Amino acid sequence: MHGTMKPRWLVELVAVWGYVQRNYFLTKRYFMWEIVWIVYITANAMAITYIGKGAGEFGSDIDTGYLMTFLLAGALIWSYLSVLFDVLSETVSWERWEGTIEYTFMSPSSRVTHLLGMGFYAVVYGIAQITVMLVAVSFFFDLDLSKANYPGALLVLGVASVSLVGFGIVAAVLPLLSPEKGQQVSYIVSSLLLLVSGVYYKVSVLPEWMQFIAKFSPVTYALDGIRAALLEGVGIAQLWDSILILLVMGVVFVPLGLFVFHLGESYAKRTGKLKRSG
Repeated sequence: MHGTMKPRWLVELVAVWGYVQRNYFLTKRYFMWEIVWIVYITANAMAITYIGKGAGEFGSDIDTGYLMTFLLAGALIWSYLSVLFDVLSETVSWERWEGTIEYTFMSPSSRVTHLLGMGFYAVVYGIAQITVMLVAVSFFFDLDLSKANYPGALLVLGVASVSLVGFGIVAAVLPLLSPEKGQQVSYIVSSLLLLVSGVYYKVSVLPEWMQFIAKFSPVTYALDGIRAALLEGVGIAQLWDSILILLVMGVVFVPLGLFVFHLGESYAKRTGKLKRSG
């Protein structure tokens, strides 16, 4: 009997893949809405890039090509990072919408398995999304990326994904604590990251107290590293400072997120908020 039992790690790995597949089928079910969303964020990225192109119309000596690439990189990377954040922060809301929250939260698979499966799907889906956006935008703008260090940019993006997964898990606990308004609060957290992380401007233009907050945002270091790699061709050795900080944030935020989610789940089960939708 015992000889035929599968190792625990293999069971959990299969469960992770199960959560990835389930999210894929959910995306497939609402595919038309996904197309609407991709069109929206692509149009948003193009509008932001046109700001850089239009800057030259004011007669300044600004390098519009550099500004366009700077803004586009910010728009694309923010879209990717926000996908990671949103998929994880909507974990509880999706379960409530589908009516499966009790089945999922009472399943034998661990919560770590559940959340890591969601995180892995978010990474894959985010990469697919920005690829579509980049192809679409390339038809409208002639961007100079001849010096770009793509491996370095991808490395920074991958490391940043880990820390954002942890950040997203922390936000995912909010709908557990407040079924009525928790999801809206998670959007506020996302907007604050957008404000302080220098997505469309350099962090140095912010007030000093905002610059201090920006030091705790993984998006800040992700954008610094990716922009340096794409715009200036900076090598991996020079990107190491950003990579190291993102690694430390990943080590801190992922266990912290899992711990906070565990506390929130225990509270929701104890107070009867797990199934409530309002």
